[in-house]
Amino acid sequence: MVETREFDIRNYLATPEDRAAYFEILLEEGDPSFIASGLGEIARAIGVTEFARQTGLSREAIYKGLVEGGNPTLDTLTKAARALGLRLTVAKAA
Repeated sequence: MVETREFDIRNYLATPEDRAAYFEILLEEGDPSFIASGLGEIARAIGVTEFARQTGLSREAIYKGLVEGGNPTLDTLTKAARALGLRLTVAKAA
């Protein structure tokens, strides 16, 4: 019998490089709800308190806004990118 376990993206966000790559994928998708929930997963992988410290966002804002159905502001995206060692840029769509 094959034993399975539920998939949890946070198991794959162990390093800063993993989290940065995931954030880039979230942005490429372009869906605000997907971006919000993915950023929430990154926050939980880092630790919400640490993510709040790095971004300057409140824990409450993270728990309420970075969930499925959320719509993060440009300010939130910029702060998250900076905390992950990235910057937001614009590229021509394919």
